[in-house]
Amino acid sequence: MKDIYGSAILFFYFLKWPIVVGLPLLYYGYGLKNNWPMNLLWLFCLALIFKDIYTLLKSRKRE
Repeated sequence: MKDIYGSAILFFYFLKWPIVVGLPLLYYGYGLKNNWPMNLLWLFCLALIFKDIYTLLKSRKRE
């Protein structure tokens, strides 16, 4: 179970920005058909990005 958790952390750490930027490009630029699992993955990555921005701003506010 620890291996799966560690793999998920690495996956989302390195691929959240390419997924958030690349998926709309694939949908609108290259004609990929819309599917809901990729949309959920995109929303999850977007939430992780907002969480990172929030924690960055919160940590700067403390200083």
